Amino acid sequence: MKKFLLLLGVVFGSYQASAQKEEKKETAKDTLKPEVINVVTSYTPTIADAFKIKKNPKIVLSEKSQKKKLKYTIFSAPVASTFIPKSGVVKGIDLGVKERLYDNYLAAGFGNYATPFVELFLHQNTKHETDFGIYAKYISSENGVADALLNNGYRNLNLGGYYMKEERYFNWKVGVDVESNQYNWYGLPALTFDVPTLNAIEEKQKFKYFSLNGEMIFEDAYIENANAKIYSFSDDFKSKELFFSLAADLQLPLTALSRKLKNLNVNTSLTYLSGEFMQDYLGTTKQEYSFFNFKVNPTYRFGDDKLKVKAGAKVYLALDTQNSLTDFFIYPDIEISYPIVKSLAYLNLGAGGDLEMNSYRNFSNSNPFVSPTLFMTQTNEQYNFFASVNGKFSPNVTYQIKGSYRNEEDKPLFIRNNSKSDGTTNIANSIPLLGYEYGNSFNVFYDDVKTFTFYSELEVDVSKRMMIGANLQFHSYTLTGQQEAWNLPKVESTIYGKYKKDKWYAGADLFFVGERKDILYGGIFPSATSGVQNLKSYLDLNLNGGYHFSDMLSAFVKFNNVLNSDYQRYANFTVQGFQVIAGITYKFDF
Repeated sequence: MKKFLLLLGVVFGSYQASAQKEEKKETAKDTLKPEVINVVTSYTPTIADAFKIKKNPKIVLSEKSQKKKLKYTIFSAPVASTFIPKSGVVKGIDLGVKERLYDNYLAAGFGNYATPFVELFLHQNTKHETDFGIYAKYISSENGVADALLNNGYRNLNLGGYYMKEERYFNWKVGVDVESNQYNWYGLPALTFDVPTLNAIEEKQKFKYFSLNGEMIFEDAYIENANAKIYSFSDDFKSKELFFSLAADLQLPLTALSRKLKNLNVNTSLTYLSGEFMQDYLGTTKQEYSFFNFKVNPTYRFGDDKLKVKAGAKVYLALDTQNSLTDFFIYPDIEISYPIVKSLAYLNLGAGGDLEMNSYRNFSNSNPFVSPTLFMTQTNEQYNFFASVNGKFSPNVTYQIKGSYRNEEDKPLFIRNNSKSDGTTNIANSIPLLGYEYGNSFNVFYDDVKTFTFYSELEVDVSKRMMIGANLQFHSYTLTGQQEAWNLPKVESTIYGKYKKDKWYAGADLFFVGERKDILYGGIFPSATSGVQNLKSYLDLNLNGGYHFSDMLSAFVKFNNVLNSDYQRYANFTVQGFQVIAGITYKFDF
């Protein structure tokens, strides 16, 4: 045992010595000194490192900050109207597949009596909220009146353009219109005219019209809109007329007086008209006229779900500057609407009146055969009471019945001029006669007239593709000075209809105008009247139709006076017979 322990000690000691020797050997070879290196980097946190709240916070609002529920009510009731609807207006027709709309179109056609027709509209939008376009239309006809001894054609040319821009707080628009219309005084009286006299008549009359207009529409302002217009109107006989108007519609809040009050609407206008004719029909005196009107029309609307009321008045300050006269007029402007049976019958009552500024342009538009020798004055509609009932018999049958009674002071009436020629002469008082002095033109006379009018209308939607309608008017006139209501019919009626299927469409209008009256003279000018000329009533049937080859191209055809009636629209002015015009319409975009 001692030997074993001795041997173990020797082995352990020799291992110790060998290890130390080896360590000293390795230490001698290492020349680097051990050091501690600390590396520091920036810390960039991420969303994943953020502390996440597992529960949503609960926000408790006070009663004052809680949202209130909104209640909506629909304000639907018809508004009484004083105008007579245009005949042939389509309501609720199913037009089938909606066609693509284009910005521009060109229509061209040709008809009998050498009647060319061209219509053009070019329109363009830009990225800067602007819109501009131009418009042109031309139609003419040559000698389509049977048995007329003078040229009886006409020419109408209309040109126009506009520019519109949207600003931040308002929109504005400016436009220009130009017209050139030529007619002929071909309606000679029942006299025997020899060839030299006929050849000496210069029956042509030409009207020229030029106007500038502008409009501004405001947003969130007391002034809703404002517009201005100025035009010049003249003819080939040195007649001229100048018109200017400036109008604005205001919305004045009344909440400062009471929160229950609504806005007060105020329509204002300033109108000026002046003109002159080189002579009257006697040929001795120049005719001059000049009017200046200022109007204020405040209206206030109120009511509930049933009763609707518009209360207001029209106040005019009228000046006849040519005759140094000043007048002040006040007219009622009241309308009341009440549903007798909801959706079936609505009662409308009203009272109104107005001051109408007559002009040479308006008279020539109504009757292009007037002579340039007119006396001009304003028409005072002292009152106009009306009542109507409108509604539906069924979902596809609508109706309207209306009656009105008005009193007009200085209502204009067209009366045929007396001829200054007996048919064999073209000179009077050593002066050659003008083209309108052969009893082939009209003058204007004024009278105080009370008129009762009854109007009724019925429209039926037969199907989604077809509708028909009819209206009827009766007039009763009570005059103060004149014997008759010259050239005014007592009965008028229209039957109309529209039909469309796939690419085909068609329409029809049948007009009836009752008997009218004009003056007969006992001899050449100047002479007393000898009686009354009765103008027969007439029917005028017009048809139209067409076919759409595509959204861009279509064809159309129009038939006028299909019954070929040789009726007289005015005394001695017979209309053209059967007329037809056909053409194509092309729509496109730039």
